[in-house]
Amino acid sequence: MASLTVRQLDEKLKKQLRLRAAKNGRSVEDEVRTILRSAAADTDTFVPAPNAKGKTERGAATDARRVLLIIGGGIAAYKSLDLIRRLRERGIAARVVMTDAAQKFITPLSASALAGEHPYIDLFDARSEFDVGHIRLAREPSIIIVAPATADLMAKMANGLADDLASAVLLATDKKILLAPAMNPNMWSNMATRRNRAQLEADDVVFVGPNAGEMAESGEAGVGRMAEPLEIVAAAEALLAGNSGVLAGVRVLVTSGPTHEPIDPVRYIANRSSGKQGHAIAEAAAKAGAKVTLVSGPVNVPDPRGVNIVKVEAARDMLAAVEAALPADVAVFAAAVADWRSASNSREKIKKTGKGTPELALVENPDILSTVAHRKTRRPKLVIGFAAETERVVEHARAKLARKGCDWILANDVSPETGIMGGDSNTIHLVTRDGVENWPPQSKNEVAAALIQRIAAAMGEKK
Repeated sequence: MASLTVRQLDEKLKKQLRLRAAKNGRSVEDEVRTILRSAAADTDTFVPAPNAKGKTERGAATDARRVLLIIGGGIAAYKSLDLIRRLRERGIAARVVMTDAAQKFITPLSASALAGEHPYIDLFDARSEFDVGHIRLAREPSIIIVAPATADLMAKMANGLADDLASAVLLATDKKILLAPAMNPNMWSNMATRRNRAQLEADDVVFVGPNAGEMAESGEAGVGRMAEPLEIVAAAEALLAGNSGVLAGVRVLVTSGPTHEPIDPVRYIANRSSGKQGHAIAEAAAKAGAKVTLVSGPVNVPDPRGVNIVKVEAARDMLAAVEAALPADVAVFAAAVADWRSASNSREKIKKTGKGTPELALVENPDILSTVAHRKTRRPKLVIGFAAETERVVEHARAKLARKGCDWILANDVSPETGIMGGDSNTIHLVTRDGVENWPPQSKNEVAAALIQRIAAAMGEKK
């Protein structure tokens, strides 16, 4: 259906009204009275969620615990049925809007059985429109969840289109919107979808997912899977509580960049780390509502917004700053800490003397990741390290996971030909005790967003 302006919608409604009146042999005025009587006979209140004993009580769902769930058209729509159940288990009443495409995957009857009332499906339905239903649906809930949020729905939202009930509600609402995208990885990575996501984020829309993994289509894998129902519920509860993200109230510690280990006042030992990935993770965590402390080595990238930044030079300074920032709930060690430092730091610049190359004795720097992961007290619930490798990437990452005692390792190949070290993109292998997830190549900002969603899900399981 072509997109419609508000004026076009108004004309289409008037035409629909005239056709209904003629079909029923009534005047337009009488048809309006009949429609309004029918609408008034329908319940305009949310069906309350069951209480802790599983019994439904009138008034059990308070005004602050009501959501409108918009189900888009995608194979992931089947998960939305479980989402309704999960919401109601937590005393959150859910009213449902289904797009035409959503009804190709699940039936309104299924949604009705779980939500306790028939879903809204038609912009021109008497129940949903002739009593200005799309405005009512947009204003009554505390938040709106779109799951699955298809590429088409995201495009409509980003461009202000309203050619069906779902998009009209989304355009008319002044409530917080939570999107759970689901689509083929190629659609998610398409530049048009990226532009739409950026616009929606600028419009203060909150995202949960998508996750990486196997797609419904045979042989398809990558980023595009809809977040699991419990992940969406966790994000919804954060919004209902007045928080602004999936990590609201979570304390996150991030290290970033290289360290500079002085040899003399002019020279130092360092590496090629730019700090782009660590800084992106810190900013993504802050956007997700976390209280973030970023311990940064020397970098030439802008400071992320909304975080507490501690700037250091050497590895020992970074360790001290990390320990001072504890306790934390999550620690992400993205910094490329120099493994060694000079055994002695000359107070004066070392000069060429013509007597040969001076000896440079090295000593090992403290292992910040291992130190924190092996703490007996004040250990973060989730400790995440990075493994920058040039060969046998996953094999070395698995060994590092066991040796360091951390929970996750994000491994990547930083061979010069990859352009990852100092570049804007990254290819991650997420290594845990349960196995390995191979993430597709994506920007470092997208890696950060994906990691934050995984962290949010893990923290929800640890509660």
